[in-house]
Amino acid sequence: MTTTTLHKKNVQRAVHIFDARGKVLGRLATQIARVLSGRDKVDYVPHVDGGDTVIVINAARVAATGRKMQQKTYYRFSGYPGGIHAIALKDQLKKDARKVIEHAVRGMLPKNKLRATMMNRLYVYNDDTHPHTNISVTHD
Repeated sequence: MTTTTLHKKNVQRAVHIFDARGKVLGRLATQIARVLSGRDKVDYVPHVDGGDTVIVINAARVAATGRKMQQKTYYRFSGYPGGIHAIALKDQLKKDARKVIEHAVRGMLPKNKLRATMMNRLYVYNDDTHPHTNISVTHD
């Protein structure tokens, strides 16, 4: 009996659509991270990028529990003294909701060289329309 392992050349990729309307941000991000990393597949190995492509629609309508809309803060730093900028979750959703989901998913992926290639397969859109066709799996 031989054990077969997944190789980069043997990866079969599917396309998954997630509708973020009314979904809690963290719970949605964990589902997306599992699909991007390939952890939902039978032949998962941590050193091969065997995940699928993910399309997220209605990103502007994602939900948050408790008072996170007012209290959760995203920070960025310009590199200059006094150059720290903060923005609340509700304001970031109005400005660019795609960054909210991308930030949450990025933090849940492995912190190594595979994360960048996994993030390249994540497409986030603020509304229902997207330019992709031939969709195989839809998540609600």
